[in-house]
Amino acid sequence: MYIARADRLPAWGLSYLLIFGLAFSFFITLYDVINIGFALPYIEFVTTAGEASLAASLGLFGYAVGGPTLTIIADRIGRKPTLLFTALLTSIGSFGDALAFNIPTLYLFRFITGMGIGGDLVLVMTYMSEMAPAVKRRSYVNLAFIGGWAGIGFGPFFSSIIVTTYPTVGWRYLFVIGGVIAIAVIVIRAISPETIRFLANKGKFKEADELIKKMEETSMKRAHVTSLPEPNVLEYKEENRGVFKTLFSRKYGKRLTVLFLFMFWQYFVDYMFLALAPTWVKDILHVPGHELAYMITLLGIAGLGAFIGSLMIRPFADRFDIRKLSTIGVVGYTIGTTLMAIGGVYGIIYLFFSGAFIAELIGVGWYQAYYMMDAENFPTSSRATGYGIADGLGHLGGAIGTAIFIPIVVALGSILTWSVLWIPNLIMCIFLFLTLPNATGKRLEEINEAS
Repeated sequence: MYIARADRLPAWGLSYLLIFGLAFSFFITLYDVINIGFALPYIEFVTTAGEASLAASLGLFGYAVGGPTLTIIADRIGRKPTLLFTALLTSIGSFGDALAFNIPTLYLFRFITGMGIGGDLVLVMTYMSEMAPAVKRRSYVNLAFIGGWAGIGFGPFFSSIIVTTYPTVGWRYLFVIGGVIAIAVIVIRAISPETIRFLANKGKFKEADELIKKMEETSMKRAHVTSLPEPNVLEYKEENRGVFKTLFSRKYGKRLTVLFLFMFWQYFVDYMFLALAPTWVKDILHVPGHELAYMITLLGIAGLGAFIGSLMIRPFADRFDIRKLSTIGVVGYTIGTTLMAIGGVYGIIYLFFSGAFIAELIGVGWYQAYYMMDAENFPTSSRATGYGIADGLGHLGGAIGTAIFIPIVVALGSILTWSVLWIPNLIMCIFLFLTLPNATGKRLEEINEAS
């Protein structure tokens, strides 16, 4: 009943400050992904491309540990307390990155930062999906993503300016900014409620009733209505099989497998671009010093495309099949990185920039479609854990890809690396349609628990 009451609300029923706080979470999460790439060429004790690759990779290994571990906790004790802890971990890791004085300390704090980010990415998406009204779920999720994609869009722009203006200490400033933002996020999250679905699932009906009453009042004021439609209660009985028995059942096991494989290979190539494109320009293309700052700045400007892309997807999010939007994202990424590689190899600067911009605009800007799929295809009792396995363990792809990036480029060359490696995920897009349901406009329980 409480879930049905929440899903028929005409507008967001909580303070917009909460979306703001969750958006800032995405900001620091995605900002950190980018700033390590721009910092690495300027960290004085990172002297080889191999060390740079490992520094980027260890952060992603942290994702793979933090994602599933912390989300298991979230399915047991709640979304809110775990969200506070993930922000705290991210803050500790970011300040540690800024204070690193040698390779081992940088590796350690990159891993800690990654653990916080890995859990945070999953839990913010889970929280938003569980609290937004069904028919506008993706639109409200998109608001948080727009804030987050400002981090991945404006992050490269400002990061490139900071590191090229202050080449000796600028990289430390990048990490300090991340730590400060994470602290602000903790303050905002401390005043947020637990999700309706978690409260109802755990039998905390009094708390759920008090929360939904406040949400109904707020939503009616925002929508300028005096009454609400009768809630459409879905009847279902969820067996108490435990989180992992549920996830590895026939129904959800197929979804989990496909989503994990999709995210694994997406991250395999994606983080090469996000974290190591500046290193590729410096150490693989061997761009001389007077041109290096210029090309890194172009990569930073291209990053603004991600923010624009997050705005572009908004009109389509609640109207179109998310599997189609995901496929468009992969195709856009493939085209963009291929053009970037051709431009970089042959010194065609406008093609280099155009390809990077397309990759950011469509590939990165529409990334939220993948996260929406992960959050929508698991039941409440195991949503965070399922998402954590698909996305958190999926980050192993990014960790492995960044770790072996240099040997791959040496073996395949730049153009094949940035183009052919996308083929497995283009194939995985077909499996999305064969395995996942069309969740557009449907309630989470209708997609999952309800018979």
